[in-house]
Formats: sequence, structure tokens, C-alpha cells
Amino acid sequence: MRVPHLRISASAALAVLLSLTLFLPQTSWGQYTQQNQSQQQNQQQQNQQQQNQNQNQQQETPGSAGGPGNDNGPIALPKKSAPAAPPPPPPATVKNPPGMGNLSLRVDVPVVNVDVDVLTEKDHQFIANLQQDNFRVFENGVPQPIIGFQQVKAPITAVLLLEFASNSWYFIQDMWQAAWSFTQQLQPQDYVAVETYDMHTEILTDFTQNKSVIQNAIESLQMPTWDETNVFDALYTTLDRLSRIPGRKYIILVGSGRDTFSRITLDKCLQKIKETPNVTIFTISTGGFARAMGGMMGGVPNTIGMLQADNEMQTYARMTGGMWFEPRFQAEFPDVFQQINASIRNQYQLTYRPTDTKMDGTYRRIRIQLVDNEGRPLRMENQKHKPVKYMVIARDGYTAQLPVQ
Repeated sequence: MRVPHLRISASAALAVLLSLTLFLPQTSWGQYTQQNQSQQQNQQQQNQQQQNQNQNQQQETPGSAGGPGNDNGPIALPKKSAPAAPPPPPPATVKNPPGMGNLSLRVDVPVVNVDVDVLTEKDHQFIANLQQDNFRVFENGVPQPIIGFQQVKAPITAVLLLEFASNSWYFIQDMWQAAWSFTQQLQPQDYVAVETYDMHTEILTDFTQNKSVIQNAIESLQMPTWDETNVFDALYTTLDRLSRIPGRKYIILVGSGRDTFSRITLDKCLQKIKETPNVTIFTISTGGFARAMGGMMGGVPNTIGMLQADNEMQTYARMTGGMWFEPRFQAEFPDVFQQINASIRNQYQLTYRPTDTKMDGTYRRIRIQLVDNEGRPLRMENQKHKPVKYMVIARDGYTAQLPVQ
């Protein structure tokens, strides 16, 4: 069977569509349109609120309060000021206990220490058991108050300074004998260094307590090299080295005392002695027998030169509170060093505070006097009630400090 074709005209189709539209529900499109309008209204309200907020911030934070370049946008907030710290409490007032005055700080001027030997003139024996009231100290003629006093016996720190030059065999023999006698009387606690000089100064051994090391150094002196005896240079160099060692030091200078080729002058050497504190020099002149024989002994210097050398050796000892010896025979050397040991190991130490407090670098002379209980010069007697002559040995002065020291 043939199915007949259905033909619909355009006008009929349009009419069908219009009729379907009239019967569709109206809720879906209306809701979409209302929601869209509501969202637009909400967005407009939010934009208006944001503008109002920005205007309020511009009124509250004008200028550059919140960031550089007058940037006062929403992230450039004003800085908050830190809270002010509370004021510190008033200082506490401390009251001294009843009867106690106010405390103060006082700075005193430097004190001066003086080593004093009191020996008999005849045999150079140390005189013990003196008291502080028996001593008077004068500085540039002005009496000084003694604030410290004691009698000491202690080990020594010494430099054995030996002249070893190719001048005369008799002088070298005396030097050997003197050095050997010195080492025989050393004690285990003593520190000793050995130096020699001719044209140059040479350290044979540094400070040591080993007596064998000192003796070996002396025995090594066999063949002298130079004829020159530069005692000024040697003494100046030794004093400069000792100035860096604390405490009391001693120099045992053994030689002829002549100076032939030193770069340092006598005046500079004496000035160095004045400026070096706590150093005592004992001098022993060699060649006494050869000098006594005069022209009969070969290689002996002229008399005038030796007299000048003796005078200089005495000056070194006197300025520092030491002693000068001129033994004529080698058998005298052990006795010489017994006297030196008695002087070094037994001393009185006086301490005073100078009345002249100026720090001007001047040289001030010291004089020590012994008095009795009534203030008169002290007189001593032996067991037979005979007067005993004595000598007081001390440094003759010191150099005052400068303000920069």
C-alpha cells in the first residue's frame, strides 16, 4: 500500500509554532532574567561601597603616611608608633654606715727602693742587726721618710763580663783566675750569664743555674783574636739587656778597664748607668802584678792610661753601689769574691716616697747616713770596746720618671 505524502505549507508551520509558544511555561526565562538583573545590582552596590571606603582612607591618611611617594592605596597602611618606654627609676642612694666617712681614691707617686751595704772597712764584713731608726735617707740634701725596711739574703742574678783581648798574657791569667773563683762560690739558686768583649761583645752562655755550663764557657776562652778592649760598648750593651729583666741584677766586670775603640763615649756610658735601675756593678781590675813590676813586664800599657782606667772602674762601682777591687796577686781573688758574695747576699733594703713629686726626668742624688737613738752619727765598737770603722755602700742616685712613662 502506498502511503500518501504529507504536505504542509509554510503558513501552516508558522501557525503551529506560534501555538506551541503560547502553551510553554513562562517561569524559566523569567527567573534567568531576574537573577541576571539582581547580580548586576549587587555588583553596582559593591563598587559603590569600595569607592566610599577609598574616599574615607584618603581623608584619614593624607600625604605620605603609610608608604613612600604618597602611596596611600589599600596596602600602604600607616605605621603604628611604638609605645613609649617608661622612665628609668631614680638612682638608689646608699648611705655609709655610722661613723664612716666618704670613700676616696688616691694615686701616690712612685716609691724609691735603695739597697744598702754596711761593711767594716778592715775586712769588708757585713754588719747585721741594724734597725730602721739607724738609717737616714737624704735626696738632694732633703731628709726623706722611710716607709719600708728589711734585711734580705737572697739568690743573685748576675752577668760575668770578662775582657778577653790579645794584649797581655798576665791580664788573661788574672781574668781566668777571677772567673774560676767566682763560679766556685755560686749557689744552686743563682742565675748567671757569661759575656766576653774585645772589639765585639759575645754571649758565651745565657742565664743558667748550671755551674758546669758556666765553667765550660770559661774554659773555652783559649785564643784571643783582637787587641781592642771596647769596655764602653760592652757595658752599654749589657745594661741595655739587663733593663728588660725584672728585679735586682749585678754585673761582675773583670778587665783592665781600658777602652781603645768603642763607638759609645764615656759620657753616654755613664748616662746609661744612671738611667738603668736596679743594677749594681762590681769591678775587678786585672794585671795588678804586671803593673806593679812596671817596665820589667812586657805588654803592659802606660801608667797614665791605666790610672785613667782605674778611675773609670771605680766610677762604675760607686755610681751603682758596688765595689772596686785591684788585686795584685792571683791568690787574692777568692777573698775578693767572698766580699762580693757577702755584699750581694746580705743587704738592707730601704723604701721611701720622695717629697719631690715632680716627674721631670732629673737625676737626684741619694745619701745614706747611720745614726744612733739620739740622732747623732752611729759609733760602733768591737768586743774589746775598740771603735770599728765602717762604710755605707749604696747607689748615689736615680733618674726621676717622666710624665710619659
